[in-house]
Amino acid sequence: MVCMGNICRSPTAHGVLEHQVADAGLADRIQVDSAGTHDYHVGRPPDERAQAHALRRGVDLSGQRARQLTRQNFDDFDLVLVMDDANEQAARRLCAPAQRHRLRRLTDFCTRHSAHEVPDPYYGGPDGFEHVLDLVEDACDGLLRQLAAAGPHS
Repeated sequence: MVCMGNICRSPTAHGVLEHQVADAGLADRIQVDSAGTHDYHVGRPPDERAQAHALRRGVDLSGQRARQLTRQNFDDFDLVLVMDDANEQAARRLCAPAQRHRLRRLTDFCTRHSAHEVPDPYYGGPDGFEHVLDLVEDACDGLLRQLAAAGPHS
């Protein structure tokens, strides 16, 4: 999961997917992580507002710490899911052409919402964090359904 600073959207997506993976009994098969395309907040926990809104939905983000996306992540992960255009472009610069198939938009997996990107809630109010959670929960649910449909070796 990738956003700009790894303190709002990507840790929220990381926490939501990790929670859904655990609930589905797939924690031994699916590893979830998050990163930012920029190094603004490396080592810091997720934004307090993101943590509070996620916790209201049963998702604890407190153990996460921001880190920066690296080229190695495209070797280590089958999917690198970005939140928006700007972060897709930044991630693409790190991604070898042979690994571009791993770079996708998280919103590609939405089934209930029609969205091209997960908007940054950082400078907005509480509704922005709730909207991010709505989109992220939908996309993570869609992603898990696709992975389950693809079978155990996907």
